[in-house]
Amino acid sequence: MTGFGAGLSETEEYRVAVEVKAVNQRYLDLDIRAPHVLDAFVEAIKAKVKEYASRGKLTISVQFMDKRERVQEIRLDKPLAIAYHKALNEISDLLRLTRPDDVHTIATYPGVLTTMEMQDGLEGAEPVIMEALDEAMRRFTAMREKEGENLKEDFLKRVDILSGQVEDVAALGPEIVSQYRERLEATVKEALAGAEIDEARIIQEVAIYSDRVNFTEEIVRLQSHFEQFRSILEHAEEPVGRKLDFLIQEMNREVNTTASKANNVRAARLAVDMKSEIEKLREQVQNIE
Repeated sequence: MTGFGAGLSETEEYRVAVEVKAVNQRYLDLDIRAPHVLDAFVEAIKAKVKEYASRGKLTISVQFMDKRERVQEIRLDKPLAIAYHKALNEISDLLRLTRPDDVHTIATYPGVLTTMEMQDGLEGAEPVIMEALDEAMRRFTAMREKEGENLKEDFLKRVDILSGQVEDVAALGPEIVSQYRERLEATVKEALAGAEIDEARIIQEVAIYSDRVNFTEEIVRLQSHFEQFRSILEHAEEPVGRKLDFLIQEMNREVNTTASKANNVRAARLAVDMKSEIEKLREQVQNIE
């Protein structure tokens, strides 16, 4: 499911802003975009996100500001200063010039003095990061829940359509057997050319055929799957995407078996319509938790 959420947390020491964006994907894929100074917190960020999401491609962007005062330190490269001084003295002796005893002159040469910025660790930053992330994920989840309600209504509509189509297929059962008996009697009459028909044999053949095309079990299982699908949607308290995905696979299998057993044009057409609805369900289920 798609979604967006933003969170902000600030103390006297740190300021953290987090944005979370998601697009549809069957599995969970996390893209953490944060400054390198926060590398130590990446695993904690991933763990927090997984408390809220189990599917989707999520991009988590973290903006971090360290507001603490930084201590400046000037470091002297003593060996380099001595080397410069020695080299200058050698030049002085070589060229018979005044010796360079000015400290400022040597201090200005590259690398003799360097400025270092000292900074304490970021141990106190994690609670601030987690607070901003938690706020972003809560807003992200609220947006996805709203989308989920819309998907739920669509799911229930499609399941009702499927249930009606299954009832139509079930109603074809007696008609399929009756049509077979009519075809069988016509064939036998034509073959016997007016001779008496063995009614008992006709009944036996029809009974065998009726047993072969009986798809009652498949119809019962399909309606059971529909009820489970509705129940999962109505009472969901945890991610249900994979459960619904499994039920959809089972629905598809039962529809195929029903169409194969029925061996009837109208039943085949209904099966095509049902598979179309099931495919629409499957496409949407890939996007939910």
